[in-house]
Amino acid sequence: MKTNRTEREKMTAGEPYKQFDPELIKRRVFMRQQLQEVNQITDNDDRNQRFKELLAATGDDFFVESDFKFDYGFNIHIGDHFYGNYDMTFLDTCPITIGDHCYFGPNIGLYTPVHPITAKERNADVEMGAPITIGNSCWFGGRVTILPGVTLGNRVVVGAGSVVTKSFGDDVVIAGDPARIIREIKQD
Repeated sequence: MKTNRTEREKMTAGEPYKQFDPELIKRRVFMRQQLQEVNQITDNDDRNQRFKELLAATGDDFFVESDFKFDYGFNIHIGDHFYGNYDMTFLDTCPITIGDHCYFGPNIGLYTPVHPITAKERNADVEMGAPITIGNSCWFGGRVTILPGVTLGNRVVVGAGSVVTKSFGDDVVIAGDPARIIREIKQD
């Protein structure tokens, strides 16, 4: 068993890590430069191919509008038949996994970092994270925020403006701040 794990390995595993580690800073700077360039590309095919190259994994049918931002890219896994509207932000200190046939409205935020509550811990510049997992056939309205550690099942619809603070199972419509079940979905 490896005893000297890198800060990247600790970060991805959701363990406390030093957010100002030189390797992590280098990757964030590189990604900012790449995203600034890629988000300016007007040709859809070219822009989306470049986004795919920056992510850990995507399905074949992948389309994202411009101004897609993320920290690292190596922790983002997106399934097939994905559409992301304008201005998505994925903070991927931990894995973000999105299933097949998912559609995201504009201004979606998926946030995996967890900052300490106490000032003493925050001042030590140590951070943690928790993964986000989205099932298949999910649809998010505009301005949805998903917080660290959330898992959404299959065929979940999230209403516009919702803040999802906890996990939900399959076949539900959730909405609100914090999000709650407002309806179950009966599949044919």
